[in-house]
Amino acid sequence: MARSFDAELAALESLRGAAPAETEAPLRKALGNKNNFLVSKAAKLTAEQGHRSLIPYLVEAFDRFQRDPNKSDPNCWAKEAIAKALAALEYQEPELFLRGIATFQPGFTSDAATGLRGTSALALVQCRGLSNTQVLTHLTPLFADKELPVRVNAARAVEQIGTEASSLMLRLRAELGSDSPELLGACYAGVLHLEGPSALEWAEKFLRPQHPDDTSAEAAFAIADTRTEAAFTMLQRAWKLTRDPEFRGTLLTAMALTRQDAAYEFLLKESSDGSLTAREALETSAPPPEILARLNRGG
Repeated sequence: MARSFDAELAALESLRGAAPAETEAPLRKALGNKNNFLVSKAAKLTAEQGHRSLIPYLVEAFDRFQRDPNKSDPNCWAKEAIAKALAALEYQEPELFLRGIATFQPGFTSDAATGLRGTSALALVQCRGLSNTQVLTHLTPLFADKELPVRVNAARAVEQIGTEASSLMLRLRAELGSDSPELLGACYAGVLHLEGPSALEWAEKFLRPQHPDDTSAEAAFAIADTRTEAAFTMLQRAWKLTRDPEFRGTLLTAMALTRQDAAYEFLLKESSDGSLTAREALETSAPPPEILARLNRGG
């Protein structure tokens, strides 16, 4: 049995560099395999080689591994890989992804379906059979999911919908707080991506320079990602107000990431005045060659 598995795995790996015309038939056969690991590999290759003709076989395999899942797909390897493949192939029917976000499969230490729910949440956004409001309705419960990656992917999926309602939902979740910095950071970033610089004033209040925490760092990087002079000004203001050395370093890094001339000049001055943190912030932010040259010359 082990030799058979190894042979089948080797046969799949041999398809990786082959022309798509040569791989369709063997991949179709592999998707019908009972082994969830082999099917997960076949699903990934199907997406990589763009075999939209195999979509029905991916769907059939997903259905098959939904039956008696603790035996057929205990780690959710097959179902998650299939959902990712269907998303990559721009599969438009929402029913499979709706089943994906509703799948819970307790494992030995955690829920094995965590990745499947997150993948399905992001894939649901591209389905044409649902209105934006319907997608938001289905995504809303995922903000209460016990697994952080699902909650984060729910926030990213809401952002991808790209409507005013999406922005309002992310604002609300950010205002409620009481969750992982990663989730709240996804909300800050989502609002800024959707609303642009007009939301900077709203995001600035999450910096909390007098009492910074991990969410303050997330807010700093979300603000920096707008790459505006206003973002640099906000970050510089917070830097002047805080006395927390770790947060000051975070703010210097965020300033560098704004890519603003004013930020580069400020960091060069701080570096020339002896700030190793400012120098490191510049060095790690991939600045333009002329800025790096000035840094190495001492300003």
